[in-house]
Amino acid sequence: MMKPVNDRVVIKPAKAEEKTKGGIIIPDTAKEKPQRGKVIAVGPGKDGNKPTVKKGDVVLYGKYAGQELHYEGADYLIMKEDDILVVIG
Repeated sequence: MMKPVNDRVVIKPAKAEEKTKGGIIIPDTAKEKPQRGKVIAVGPGKDGNKPTVKKGDVVLYGKYAGQELHYEGADYLIMKEDDILVVIG
C-alpha cells in the first residue's frame, strides 16, 4: 500500500456522475472531474503539525488539486492536506 510523506494525503476520487438529476445520460467527454473523494492514507504531518484528516474521511478538494496516480489498477490523487477544503460528515 502507499505511505505518503510529510503533509501529503492519498485520496480515491468519487466516480463522475453518469446521469443528471433529470435522468439525462452524460457522455464521457462532458463529465466533470470529481471534487470529492475518500482518504485512503495520510502522511505523519510536517514541522510538528499533526494531520487533521484521517483515513476513511470523505473530503472535498479544489478542482485542480493534487497529482493523479494510477496504482494497481485504480486511480488516486496525491495532494497536500492544505488542498483539502472540507471534511464531510
